[in-house]
Amino acid sequence: MQPKRLVLDTNIWLDWLVFRDASVLHLQDAVARGRVEIVIDAACEAELERVLAYDLAKHSLDAAAQAAALAECRRIARRIDAAAPDAERAKLPRCVDPDDQKFLELALAARADCLVTKDHKLLELARRTKAFRIVTPPKLSLA
Repeated sequence: MQPKRLVLDTNIWLDWLVFRDASVLHLQDAVARGRVEIVIDAACEAELERVLAYDLAKHSLDAAAQAAALAECRRIARRIDAAAPDAERAKLPRCVDPDDQKFLELALAARADCLVTKDHKLLELARRTKAFRIVTPPKLSLA
């Protein structure tokens, strides 16, 4: 069986790498069992790197912890460097937050099954995407 291919937005990566949120435990297990492949590209990785340096309330990370989180992301995710053709990207819905468009474009380029997010602006586009699903972690079916 082919593993499901997923794109995680930055907040889901933070839940995994920093907050150790229970909502992503099933996702972590699926990756460990080889049932899921997570993909990332340069733009999404750069945003994660930038956000890891933010003051995250009780979870602020020093430089070593930021580097360790980024290294774990790189270990987990497969890097995709090719963009989808312009004609395909033009068919994507436009996210109200232009900073989130990169996740839609990555999901399209990677031929992902799902974009996993808690971002309401991205979730609003769920009915308007045909090439992949947009879901929250609890709605992610890994069966």
